[in-house]
Amino acid sequence: MARDPETIERDIEKAREALAVTLDRIGEKVNPKQLADSARSTVQAKFDEPKVKYPLIGAGLLVGFLLLRKLWR
Repeated sequence: MARDPETIERDIEKAREALAVTLDRIGEKVNPKQLADSARSTVQAKFDEPKVKYPLIGAGLLVGFLLLRKLWR
């Protein structure tokens, strides 16, 4: 069963538009700036949690104290 050329052209145009939309979405997802912003916000949200924030502060204070102690000896 043969299809008429106009139907084929419409199908090709629809496929092109769908491909263009897909490529635009992929381009947005792999944009380095957007990936960096997403990673930064994820890490910042994780550090704002009290169960992560306070142990990190404690570890930083301990390392600072040990460094100062090492320098004073």
